[in-house]
Amino acid sequence: MNVAAILKQKGRGVFTTTPDTPLLEITKLLGMHGIGCIVITGSDGNVIGIVSERDIVREISRAGSTVLKEPVERCMTKSVVTCREADTIDRLMADMTAHRFRHMPVVDKGRLIGIVSIGDVVRMRIAEAEMEAAAMREYIATG
Repeated sequence: MNVAAILKQKGRGVFTTTPDTPLLEITKLLGMHGIGCIVITGSDGNVIGIVSERDIVREISRAGSTVLKEPVERCMTKSVVTCREADTIDRLMADMTAHRFRHMPVVDKGRLIGIVSIGDVVRMRIAEAEMEAAAMREYIATG
């Protein structure tokens, strides 16, 4: 299974904003849409950062609540690890585990085309294991 299969199932919608958006606005967007991160894009639409709930909590604990007036650029992750549609679920799991993050933007030719969460990866992995188990049961029953 690969990233394309996940995007086919979940869709390609991604919430984005610009680096000058205040952190308070980011928290409102996260809460309103029930999401865990927002991708930060430049004026050309390219991915220049990502900010998660964890990033915001860490920044508040470091600098206090006044940081919520600051632009997201202050605490976003600027070295964004991305993936492609052809990448395997195993590669995503390895990268997410190694880098300790839960969301990975999907890019094609430098353009953002989707996002995959660890939850998406786990759901796909479980579905894959269930299909393999069903195939094995069928093989045993008919063999």
